[in-house]
Amino acid sequence: KSEVIGKSVEGRDIGAHYYYGSGKTDKELLFIGGIHGGYEWNSVILAYQFMDYLEANPEVVPANLKVAVIPSLNPDGVYKVIGQEGRFALADVPKGVNTKPGRFNAHGVDLNRNFDCEWQPESTWQGNKVSAGAAPFSEPEAAALRAFVLRAKPSAVVFWHSQANAIYAAECGAGISTETRAIMEAYSKASGYPGNDTFSAYPVTGDAEGWLASIGIPALTVELKTHETVEWLENLAGAKALFEYYKTGIM
Repeated sequence: KSEVIGKSVEGRDIGAHYYYGSGKTDKELLFIGGIHGGYEWNSVILAYQFMDYLEANPEVVPANLKVAVIPSLNPDGVYKVIGQEGRFALADVPKGVNTKPGRFNAHGVDLNRNFDCEWQPESTWQGNKVSAGAAPFSEPEAAALRAFVLRAKPSAVVFWHSQANAIYAAECGAGISTETRAIMEAYSKASGYPGNDTFSAYPVTGDAEGWLASIGIPALTVELKTHETVEWLENLAGAKALFEYYKTGIM
């Protein structure tokens, strides 16, 4: 099933899509693309490809598990770069376009700085100061994700980003949980992306993954290698490793 979990600043739908296992579902995994909109448009394509795969292969989801996908948390940022609504493909991405303005929502806020983990009104991106909004969850996109997470209570969350070629484990001042480290290692081993405890290129405050860690939900940031590749096989292997982990509870 699908549902609209919120609206963007410009009124575009933020959709969540569900695919269920064949039996009782007592655990949920949530996969999210496009928090940085058109700047990381490949993460949106990856999410849609994952949805297509799950629809065609429902048997890969263990009976005790359900999967939710939010393919684009920042549809306004995607529209700014792609110039169309909803699903799109690699061929729809204009060549040579400056995608950096598509990173922010229509208020000019970096959504991955608008969550309640060490939030500050200004944060950093690649050495530049960026707006983190007027307060944690001031932006409708961040508020929509908060409401969905608090209702769905996922067992773990994976965010697809680009382009650091790495996986980062979420924490918010209290260290990395045992479960978060375990799923990072499982995804890393299956996908080939190097696992890392922290992102150290520049300070980040108010990130969504950190907020999830602060409320006890393990979360991963999976960074694709470039802004143009989907790396489908790597991420399918990583997702399947998490399916197996939450099926058995062991690696």
